[in-house]
Amino acid sequence: MNKPTTVLDYSRRIERVARHIGAHLDQPLELGALAEVACFSPCHFHRIYRALTGETVAETIRRHRLHRAAGELVQGTAPVAAVARHAGYGSVHAFTRAFRAAYGIPPAAYRQRATWSPPPTPPELEDTIMHDVEIQTRTPVRLAALRHAGSYMEIGHSFERLQLWAAGRGLIAPGARFIGIYHDDPAAVPAAELRSDACISVGPGVEVAGEIRIVELPGGRHAVLRHTGPYAQLETAYSWLYREWLPGSAEEAADRPCFEEYLNDPRQLPPEEWLTDVCLPLTER
Repeated sequence: MNKPTTVLDYSRRIERVARHIGAHLDQPLELGALAEVACFSPCHFHRIYRALTGETVAETIRRHRLHRAAGELVQGTAPVAAVARHAGYGSVHAFTRAFRAAYGIPPAAYRQRATWSPPPTPPELEDTIMHDVEIQTRTPVRLAALRHAGSYMEIGHSFERLQLWAAGRGLIAPGARFIGIYHDDPAAVPAAELRSDACISVGPGVEVAGEIRIVELPGGRHAVLRHTGPYAQLETAYSWLYREWLPGSAEEAADRPCFEEYLNDPRQLPPEEWLTDVCLPLTER
């Protein structure tokens, strides 16, 4: 795996596995079948997968299923038992144990604490992190982008494919930035029709082809809210920005989509430590 051409070939083959996992998350995902998708020998596949992704296949599948479950708990009303079954767990007890290990609290408590549409913030919470909005003048960024169609909760699969594409070309370097651009309002557009882009910053000499395209993210003034916690709760930040902060800010939103910049690696940290900058473009003054 030391030759650049070999790394590129391996990354393409593991990218097929990432695509397969995202499309078949509700089905059994056996190592032997995934090895066939990648055209690797079963005895070598798992080591190669872990070397390129930084986690085992089981960890990838568990992370995605629990992430989806967190979204279902926040935005839906299905009983915890139904969410557990959809996540592939045979009992609520097993699901609760796995969810607590990943998210720090049981699923029922998580549902109570997190909501898509929070009530107005009580006066005693006026100084919380949700109100820490900074007006920043950001510089333009050149991005390699992979279009994601469908639920925003599932864009992680596209990011993993993009990371494998970038890794195969030696583009994962210190300072690389991961950004998600979100073109539609999930409250107004059906989940299947939502459009977003999984992106990584690239230099001027990087060329792309196929599904990957170059996107120039404009700079300028932005309202930036730093969110700490699971991605499933990010819609709460958007709700607060648009409903409470923007009307009272004397600012006007620019005619460009919001985007998120992910500041740490969700594979390396628990969800309560995930850092995301939610960026709302503003008109120039």
